[in-house]
Amino acid sequence: MAATGDEAAAMDSISREPTAVSAGLVTAASGVPQAERSDDPPETPSSAPKKPGTNSDGGVETAEEAVEPAEPDIDELCSDMFEKMAIFLQGELTATCEDYLLLENMNKLTSLKYMEMKDISVNISRNLQDLNNKYASLQPYLDQINKIEEQVSALEQAAYKLDAYSKKLEARFKKLEKR
Repeated sequence: MAATGDEAAAMDSISREPTAVSAGLVTAASGVPQAERSDDPPETPSSAPKKPGTNSDGGVETAEEAVEPAEPDIDELCSDMFEKMAIFLQGELTATCEDYLLLENMNKLTSLKYMEMKDISVNISRNLQDLNNKYASLQPYLDQINKIEEQVSALEQAAYKLDAYSKKLEARFKKLEKR
């Protein structure tokens, strides 16, 4: 699509006066009109581009800025660029969303694992408490068993002593009998 009429004139003036356009951008960005800014030189009316070889310096040619003609399908290219940028951004957002979903699922699984571990630890704690209670209830019987064992040991020692004494008595009796 070729620029015609006013559009062509506007493009031509933009290509000839890049400082006027950038000054307009600075003015728009700062919010201060060009006339009110004291640090910028006042605008000068633009003159027609000079033709090479018509310089007053005498035979020295001056360089003129090369102006690239506007592409006829700029709208199509812009539209294509925006579509591709939208696809790219959509992909980035989709990847980010999927990362967050994965993170959310991992957090849920971790939470479930911790809940399972909590249940296991509660069961272990309960079983340990039951074992401690059973041990406490068996403790009097264990004490009685220890006392009986001590008494049996004492009785065994007494039986050994009695056996030794009876052997001595038997030996004396046989000795006395032989006489």
